[in-house]
Amino acid sequence: MAPYPNPFLSVLSRKQSLPLCPLCTSRSHLARTSRTGLCDFVLNITKYWDVNEEVEPKRQAAAAAATQLAEAISAKDDALAKKEEAERVVAAQTEQYAAAVRDKEEAAAEAEVCASKLGLAKRLMAALGSEGARWEREIVNLRARLQLLPGDVLLASAFVSYSGCFSKRFRAELLQETFLPFLEGGMEVSKGGVAISAGADPLHLLTTEAERAAWASECLPADRVSMENGAIATHCARWPLMIDPQLQGITWVKKHEEARGVKVIRLGQPELMPTLEAAIAAGVPLILENLGVTYDAVLAPVVSRQLHRRGRSTFITLGDKDVDFNPAFKLYLQTKLSNPHYPPEIQAEMTLINFMVTEIGLEDQLLALTVSKERPDLEEQKAELISAQNEAKIKISELEEGILQQLANAQGDLLDNMPLIENLENSKSLVAEMAEKMVEAGKTEMQTNSSRELYRKVAARGALMFFLLSELCLVHSFHHYSLNAFITVFQSALTGQRHRLNWLGGTGNALLDQILPTRKKP
Repeated sequence: MAPYPNPFLSVLSRKQSLPLCPLCTSRSHLARTSRTGLCDFVLNITKYWDVNEEVEPKRQAAAAAATQLAEAISAKDDALAKKEEAERVVAAQTEQYAAAVRDKEEAAAEAEVCASKLGLAKRLMAALGSEGARWEREIVNLRARLQLLPGDVLLASAFVSYSGCFSKRFRAELLQETFLPFLEGGMEVSKGGVAISAGADPLHLLTTEAERAAWASECLPADRVSMENGAIATHCARWPLMIDPQLQGITWVKKHEEARGVKVIRLGQPELMPTLEAAIAAGVPLILENLGVTYDAVLAPVVSRQLHRRGRSTFITLGDKDVDFNPAFKLYLQTKLSNPHYPPEIQAEMTLINFMVTEIGLEDQLLALTVSKERPDLEEQKAELISAQNEAKIKISELEEGILQQLANAQGDLLDNMPLIENLENSKSLVAEMAEKMVEAGKTEMQTNSSRELYRKVAARGALMFFLLSELCLVHSFHHYSLNAFITVFQSALTGQRHRLNWLGGTGNALLDQILPTRKKP
């Protein structure tokens, strides 16, 4: 609706220019007349109009603003409702996303665990496969060796019991012509014989490469006879009686038993019985050196092992005293006689071991000495390979024991047992490494054997010279030469100051020319 027309528009448009009457301006003189009322009316309506001109647009604006406000509030409420709905949707989607992320992480972790277990399973199968094949071969070999064990034990026992007093040649004859034919059934009295390993060697049955190398480091000569003597001395059940005029056997025994506190005594010494009693009670080895053809009767209970038990203890009678017998005690007897004649009862109570040097035995000793001086590289390489093989065997044995213990005590999933898998892998690698070293050891042994034969003439001539010197005592008793002194001279000839070796002239062997005397020109 249009605004009401103002009749006083012309007056109001001019009100600023119209002067007011004195009656209107002066309150003190104002009279209540019609003119005065009319003036008030005009003034008031004019003020009302002015105010209405300002307020009405504001009212309309306020109404429009109120309408817009209501519309805005309604829009806000709709927006808030939509927002809440959107938030609910977002919350639901977020929860679904979080659940999906958790499922993904769980699936990734499970996949990682499965991949790890798959890898461990492959490692376990590979290790068990190789170890299983090796164990099967070992079982087959052990079963085969078990069938041959009685024959091998009989051969080793016969060798220890009956071969010790003979020289190299008689030992070989006894082994090849008596022991082996009897055990293999080649004799009528053997009644078919027993199963025995092909090419059985008593030395290899009784000892290992490591033991022989250790004995060589303990001053035992490296020839076969000396190694056989060492095997007999360490495995014989009866006390060993060493025929040792060159003192090689007693020197080795002192080194071999040094760690156990070996005692050395002779017959006739006043401290013989106290030392013997202390050694028997403490389990300390005792060497009775420089024995003659007989021994004192007081030693008979010890030599013949006349033991008697009292409760849980074992005693031996020495004179009028019972001494507690320690099973670790061992008695070594040594004589310097080159050809002693012991009565049968002594030979039955002891194990005779012939350490006396023969020409063939000395040749083998000098050959080993020559090779060790001229080709120390081969000896060192062989020693290193033997040491590495022994360490690998010990480690494999420890790993096998640990593997069997872990398999026996395994609980739960085997794939979670990392030490078991690592031990299997280590065992596999060690077996492969040991196989390689066995091949290298075989090659080294072949090289050593071929190199040894190059110096055979030197060793043979050295052995011949020693025995020629030994026969000089028949000319005069002044001429006595010990083996140690001869070996010292022989070593000086090998390693001392010498001229450039000539392998073409002379005898064709430079070392042989070095130790031979120079021929005088006619």
